[in-house]
Amino acid sequence: MLEPISISIESLNITSLLPMAITVFGALSIICIDLLTKNLSRSFYTMLTIIFMILSLGAVLGFDGESRAFFDVVLVDGIATLTQVIILITSALFIPLALGGKRFQEFAMPEFYALFLFMITGFMFMVASDNLILIFIGLETSSLSLYTMIAMHNRPKAHEAAIKYFTMGAMAAGFYAMGALIFYALTGSVEIYQIIGILQQRGFTPEVGVLAATAFMIASLGFKLSMVPFHTWAPDVYEGSSAALAGYMSIVPKIATFVVAMRLFEMLANSGVIWIETVLYVAVVVTMTFGNILALVQDDVKRMLAFSSIAHAGFVLSAILIGTTEANTALFMYWILFMFANLGAFTMIWASRNRKNLLNSRYQHPFSKYSGMIKILPVNAVIMAIFMFALAGMPPFSVFWGKLFLMSSAINSGYIMLAVFMALNSAIAVYYYMKLIVCMFLKEPISKEASIYTSNTSPTLKFIIGVAVILTVVSVTMVGPLLDKIEFLVKSSGF
Repeated sequence: MLEPISISIESLNITSLLPMAITVFGALSIICIDLLTKNLSRSFYTMLTIIFMILSLGAVLGFDGESRAFFDVVLVDGIATLTQVIILITSALFIPLALGGKRFQEFAMPEFYALFLFMITGFMFMVASDNLILIFIGLETSSLSLYTMIAMHNRPKAHEAAIKYFTMGAMAAGFYAMGALIFYALTGSVEIYQIIGILQQRGFTPEVGVLAATAFMIASLGFKLSMVPFHTWAPDVYEGSSAALAGYMSIVPKIATFVVAMRLFEMLANSGVIWIETVLYVAVVVTMTFGNILALVQDDVKRMLAFSSIAHAGFVLSAILIGTTEANTALFMYWILFMFANLGAFTMIWASRNRKNLLNSRYQHPFSKYSGMIKILPVNAVIMAIFMFALAGMPPFSVFWGKLFLMSSAINSGYIMLAVFMALNSAIAVYYYMKLIVCMFLKEPISKEASIYTSNTSPTLKFIIGVAVILTVVSVTMVGPLLDKIEFLVKSSGF
């Protein structure tokens, strides 16, 4: 007769789940409130969502428990804490974009805010675990919420974008499941650290099995990172989504996926799997080069930013290839600084959102729309230029410091040619970001109507833009303390 298993509540360390529990409770609360009353405004739901995210952030910062919890499925380490803070702060800055000057259907629906909190929960589970099953659950929770939120924009292009994203996401989920299955078949475990340990003891044999499992994982995570050749969904999905959601997709899903890739691929590479380094090297160079080249020929600002985000992802992926503490620290530094500039750029685009395409039959935000903007709204033109300079990596703005530290880590680790490729791609990126600046400052305006650029502006959007531009400009004063804190958290996680 089997003896009953005794499990103490203390050993489960349930408090490690508190940040995720708060966001889930928030999502369910919004659904219940909607069932009770139908007359509440988007401002109410926006503020309620922000409150739950602040509470969750407090739980993240206030938790100082064991590194593993809940049957060792949840992993709370420095990287998990740092990434959850990035996710929550970014989300808290993006959700107020719902309070634009115009009323769009999705922001009037309480379900949007509930899905947003469910999506955050999924991302937080992804980064707070090295269990392949829990990572998959978090990945699909966030993805299914995101597909629906894109479709809720209720435009033909939004429906097309949601379908494309769902189709490609379903294929990526299949790749992930197959990779996890092969790893389990080879090792009998779904914990990344145990998988790597067992494979190392066996000399990474059979090689075909390890190769297949890793290939499936690269394809799956490559989709989320929009890594070439798994990037094809990105420009169309960004174009079809609202600018607010497109900006969010360019930051949060990618940082969550970077953490998963770091936990898996760095351990494999550091364990002696030489071909992993070669594959990642090719992926890094091709992704940032291809993204930059295609960004050069875009006629729409939002599509240009979509391809540039592919290039930025390739740039940051180099940190996982290098695999040192310095590189991993630079990864988080880069993404935090990139977040400010990207937040500002997409908010500026969102502020000029019209219900119909005014100047181009296909594109909502063609480059020509911004021609001569300096003569109509000089302050807006200067602010947009600051964001473009920052994204291009021009000193002294935010992203420059991220690129500097990342290239420095490559050189210090002996990746001289990689640093050369990174420098060349940074030079290419300057051209297409300057293309928008040339339109704004050196061309004649197509229309004298200021409303083209401010049709969706509101005090809330002005506040978000102000925060973004200040942080983009004064980032030089934050680099030192921020770098020290990130390095401490990365080292505490063993990376």
